[in-house]
Amino acid sequence: MIFSAAAAAMVAGCSLDETPYGFYSQDNFYQTEADAESGLMYAYNALNYLEYLRGIWYLGDIPSECMYPKASEPGDIHMLQDWTVTPETELTLYYFKYCYIGINRANTVIRRVTDSNLDDAVKRKVTGEAYFLRAWNYFNLVRGYGRVPLYTEPISTLDMTTPEMAESIEQIYGQIISDLTLAEQQLEVNKVFGRVDKVAAQALLAKVYLNMASGKHYKAPGYTDLSIDVDDTYELAANWARKVVNDYKAYYDFDDDLLHIYDVNYPDGPEHIFIMATDRSGTDEGMYTKIPLQFLPNNGSVDIYIKYNDSVIKRGNGNGWGVFLIEDSFRESFDPKDKRRTQLMHHTFYDENGEEITIAENNGYYSAKYVDPDFIGERTSARPYLIRYSDIALVLAEAEGPTAEAYELVNFIRRRADITDLTPGLSPEAFRTAVIEERAKELAFEGNRLYDLRRTASVTSTVQEAEKLSEEDAAFYPIPQREIDLNPNVR
Repeated sequence: MIFSAAAAAMVAGCSLDETPYGFYSQDNFYQTEADAESGLMYAYNALNYLEYLRGIWYLGDIPSECMYPKASEPGDIHMLQDWTVTPETELTLYYFKYCYIGINRANTVIRRVTDSNLDDAVKRKVTGEAYFLRAWNYFNLVRGYGRVPLYTEPISTLDMTTPEMAESIEQIYGQIISDLTLAEQQLEVNKVFGRVDKVAAQALLAKVYLNMASGKHYKAPGYTDLSIDVDDTYELAANWARKVVNDYKAYYDFDDDLLHIYDVNYPDGPEHIFIMATDRSGTDEGMYTKIPLQFLPNNGSVDIYIKYNDSVIKRGNGNGWGVFLIEDSFRESFDPKDKRRTQLMHHTFYDENGEEITIAENNGYYSAKYVDPDFIGERTSARPYLIRYSDIALVLAEAEGPTAEAYELVNFIRRRADITDLTPGLSPEAFRTAVIEERAKELAFEGNRLYDLRRTASVTSTVQEAEKLSEEDAAFYPIPQREIDLNPNVR
């Protein structure tokens, strides 16, 4: 959204405060395709905000049984790990805030481009991507916080800075599905690094329907009152996922090589349906990322090297922060031969000659999913994996149940990791449980785990730190106090 200084002050009341980057009005902007693209990129760029980007792991993985932060890490991250989050917790406030910044920017693009005189083909493409982005942000909000304010128009007057709460979680899901349906209808298959297309819309629809179906199936708090038929909703998830898995093999498919998925030099690889557009050549954080510094240990600015397959050496980084560590019990839950354990979790590091070294700080096991051997100082091309093909293949398997097709999808992922096939002949319930466990291993450290635990009402039975809570308490983060104080409609 493009704010005047006065408008920026008004929207601060809804945590949409941001620095204006121009003084255009709707009368002199969105007049050309370049204008529309510029507005759309502004909506995409909300994803790159530091607190939003890091919130993927802060909110999605740290509170699970997979990861924990180093003891000396300052700030509220330990409240997430310990399940002591309150409305005052800053990290949940930041995530909430930047979701709404993204929504407001998407709302502006949709309204202004729809009302413009631009060519219909341009309108369809630009608004299609904006509908996806609005849905993406609301999906993150509803999974994270439950019932939240819902609005679909750009903020232009003071009274719009205090939007009404959605009547229910179901209303939010209805808006998400409506937006994604429009996106899917308007977009073409057009695989472009950092952008979304028809397939991304189909993939997110599959995830949304799975979240709803499983939420009601497992009686997750907030989902039991959804007016849906569980079997029909699982079928919708399966149908959308099947399109993604089967219909676009020239663009999207399994990657045969596990390590290739995480090679930063191939962001357009077959697994990547939606991946953030960042690169080490950028001049400001957000244009590049520092993700590997959080995932790899500090060695006093001396480069460390990681050994793969007992022979392949790849430069990791030097001045890492070692913020995110892998829970020992989670690592031990993997088969000892599983490549996702042996190749992507590391405790021992080397110099450029392959000689083992003692690094400056080594507290445990670190994930090697985010490594950029060509980093420039602290600038890297490591990117979050927002939607992966393997994720959607597992969505299809879980939604469909123990069919031959579902087994084959899960078994491909397991064979790629060099472990045995899933036990044949499982009951529907046992099969779904096995698929959810496979998701934990395949999508580890990619920001999915907590939301899988929440939709299956299994947080308190899985996460030791959450055992003291009820599933009701663990179902959602509290609405930030700042929002409650500034918006009388938040309750």
